[in-house]
Amino acid sequence: MSKVEDALKAANETQRLRIGSAVLSTISDLFRDLFPDKQAVVIADTTTYDVAGKYVVEILNNAGIKQVAPFLFSESDLYAEYTFVDRLSCFLKSTEAIPVAVGSGTINDLTKLSAHLVGRRYICVATAASMDGYTAFGASITANGAKQTFSCPAPIAVVADIDIIRRAPREMTASGYADLFAKVTAGADWILADRLGIEPIDKCAWSIVQDGLHDALADPEGAAGGSVSAITKLTEGLMLGGFAMQWAKSSRPASGAEHQFSHLWNMEHHLNQGERVSHGFQVSIGMLAVTAFYEQVMATPLDELDVVRCCASYLPQEEIDKRAEAMFADTDFPTIGLTETRAKSVSKETLAEQLLRLKNNWNEIKLALQGQLLPFQEVRRRLRTVGAPVEPEEIGISRARLRESFIRAQFIRRRFTVLDLAVRTGYMDRWLDGLFAGNGIWKI
Repeated sequence: MSKVEDALKAANETQRLRIGSAVLSTISDLFRDLFPDKQAVVIADTTTYDVAGKYVVEILNNAGIKQVAPFLFSESDLYAEYTFVDRLSCFLKSTEAIPVAVGSGTINDLTKLSAHLVGRRYICVATAASMDGYTAFGASITANGAKQTFSCPAPIAVVADIDIIRRAPREMTASGYADLFAKVTAGADWILADRLGIEPIDKCAWSIVQDGLHDALADPEGAAGGSVSAITKLTEGLMLGGFAMQWAKSSRPASGAEHQFSHLWNMEHHLNQGERVSHGFQVSIGMLAVTAFYEQVMATPLDELDVVRCCASYLPQEEIDKRAEAMFADTDFPTIGLTETRAKSVSKETLAEQLLRLKNNWNEIKLALQGQLLPFQEVRRRLRTVGAPVEPEEIGISRARLRESFIRAQFIRRRFTVLDLAVRTGYMDRWLDGLFAGNGIWKI
């Protein structure tokens, strides 16, 4: 727990975090300490209320803490969409009670933004190790058809009872494991951005996420089997990712190109046999795809890069604008490509400087990337072991669509990733052919 305790000191929004067996019973003392003389209101869906919400109500009641009747979402297709934020924030305006969110990603994000909109802090009770958003700054909400991160503070306190979390459905644990694994490729993207002089690594945020990451991922068998030790490490790792985002006020420490795949598919309203695919399962495929892509990158002698050729073939911004407008013309987010690619556009002089850094320092950069990344086959084995998808078809994405997603995902976020490296070096098609043609992993 020392890593968690140290990270909690760096957090500027979450003041308390309790992880362990039988810690749910401490919710009353925590609430009374943080919100003396205030009423509480449990926010949950019907499932999470049965799992933990009703026990929170009972514990608070037995401690003499006044409560408003719980607010329960009953929709079977509940997800983090703004109409649900409107409904919850409208309810919170009718009371001064302090929200106690009981659930995982959806409940936490809806409560996080709704509480912020009414000027209130909240407590979160985690029910699954399914994602890193519990302690993250900002809420990931779909609004006007696009997945967006709304600025709002993390919960003031989080209670993560391992006895509850380890009994969560296996697919939720697998989703969280994949989301934590994504910090590996996210870190690789940050290494690239740092070495090319685009976005320096924040040493504190990096340390919070990366220092214990490989240890937290080391036991996929235990995570799949509900091992107390493995689930505790997984939960801690996910919480640490959130703390790093609190510190940085950005998702950069925990999110790279692999998350852009997930965001893109959400924005495209992707369904698998009529069902939404969890964030973690989307990220599982995104992370595998990016890992395989990095292996193509590192097999390329970039110390021999023809910088003059790259700069000469780099499209002018007006051509990029045309591509962006055409690519998303028939979607309900037609301007995002235009906005995001303009935000990360560079002059040919700046491009030359970046590519010269890449070329002249490639051996050192390659060593750093090799130290950060795991081999594709090992990533695949661990994800399969924990129960996460490892083939795009498992989440309803064809190989042709996965290939196209590499191109489309590069357009929807201004954050520099390996996808931008592919565009700026002119190697996108070659590296994609390495995955989808010939003897590629996902030959079409």
